[in-house]
Parts: sequence; C-alpha cells; structure tokens
Amino acid sequence: MLKAGIFLDMENLGRNGGRGCRYGLIRELVEAQSAVVLRANAYLAIDLEREESDPPYRQGKEEHRVAVRRHGFHLVLKEARRYRNDEGVEVVKANADLDLAVDALLQAENLDYILLGTGDGDFLRLVRALQGKGKRVDVLSFGNTSSELRREADYHFSGFLIPGLLPIRDSGVAVRIGVMHYVDEAKGFGYLTVREGLKVSEIRTDVFLHINDFYERGRQIDMTAFRNLKSREALIEFEMVEGREGRPKAIRAQEFAWNRGS
Repeated sequence: MLKAGIFLDMENLGRNGGRGCRYGLIRELVEAQSAVVLRANAYLAIDLEREESDPPYRQGKEEHRVAVRRHGFHLVLKEARRYRNDEGVEVVKANADLDLAVDALLQAENLDYILLGTGDGDFLRLVRALQGKGKRVDVLSFGNTSSELRREADYHFSGFLIPGLLPIRDSGVAVRIGVMHYVDEAKGFGYLTVREGLKVSEIRTDVFLHINDFYERGRQIDMTAFRNLKSREALIEFEMVEGREGRPKAIRAQEFAWNRGS
C-alpha cells in the first residue's frame, strides 16, 4: 500500500465549483489508488474580524470547519488581512499557498503519494519538486484549472466528473457529467468520457451523444458549436439511457455551467 498525503487548497476549490464537496469521498478517492492516508491537511482562510462582528457568519463558517474535521482533515487556518489597494478599495486576502507548499515538501519525506487539491498554476513548481523526490503527485480540481498543472500531474481528477463528490441538484432525475472526446461532423454525433468510479481506470468512453440531443438555452445547436464542445473540453451534463444494442446514450444534454449563480 502506498503511504499517502492529501493537501487541499480550500479557497481555490471552493471558488471554482467545489463548494459543498464531500471531504470523506476525497479520502476514499485516495484510498482507491491502493493507498492509506497518513496525512490529510485542509488550508482555509479565516476572517476573524468579520466573525467577531457577524455571529451568523461565524456560525456558518464554524459548522463548515467542523464538517471538514469530522472527515479526518487537519485544518490549517490562515488569518485574512485587510488593506486598501491603489484605488482606495478595501481588499481582504488570506493566502495559504506557502504554508501548503512547505508542509507538503516536509511531510512528503515519509509519503509515496500526494493528492494536491487545487487548480492554481502557482503550485506547478511544488508538483515538480515532489516528483523529483520520487513521489506520485495527482491533482484534484474543479473549474479554472491551470493547463500546465494538469499536464504536469501524474493524473488529473476533474472533481466535476467524480460520482457523488458534489451535492446532487434536486431535479428528480439522475444527471451525469462528461467530456466530449470524439466528434463525427459528417454524421452529427460524438462520444463522451464519463467517470464510473474512483480508480484511475474506472472511466468509460462509449457514451453516445447525437447533436439532436444537445440543447443550448432550450434550442438545438449547429455543428460548429457541437464541434467546439470537444475543442473547449466543455463539461456536458446529461441523462444516460440505454441505446441501440444496449450501449449507453446521452439525452437532454447541455453544457454544465458550474459557476451558475456565483
């Protein structure tokens, strides 16, 4: 069994679509890679000034921190600082990047496998440094992920594709999320990649999607837009049914807007 450590950049994950994710499932994700979790750190900003003056805000934040601890994560809290920028606007900032990088480098001495939870390209050098020490480094992220970070990682997990990681919207139907990896422009169809489980190998690439089953603002799209779904690596949400010869088929598909309402 690999000895593993988890290091989560909570601010990055939360503001890029990972708010409300199930932290226990992140541990299960690591364990599914034939690993035992020895270290699990979550780096989180804390606005003490606001918490002192706003009890409901403090209660909500404390409930969140308790939930993270409940799943065996050690919280590393970074106090938010206030300052005024050149335009005189007050800015609140709490950056725990350095704390995370130092802890990962020091604690990795006794680890084989690191799961780094962030999409921030500033951690590219950290990934390379850990790999230089012979560690396997996987990245878990949601939206706005650095393309360089994704390429440099030994494996990149898109949090949107991991079954059960995010809260299920109460829509009454089982919605799946996938990414288009193939398009046949002449025949107007494509195939989606969908994650079926937590192991690296537990994906399927045979989910059929016809252009007539994809909608944008309630209307079917043209081939240019359909083709661009692949080139943009757009997230696609859909319902999966049994198609011809028992093969999976996507219906009522649309682009997944992870930042809706933000």
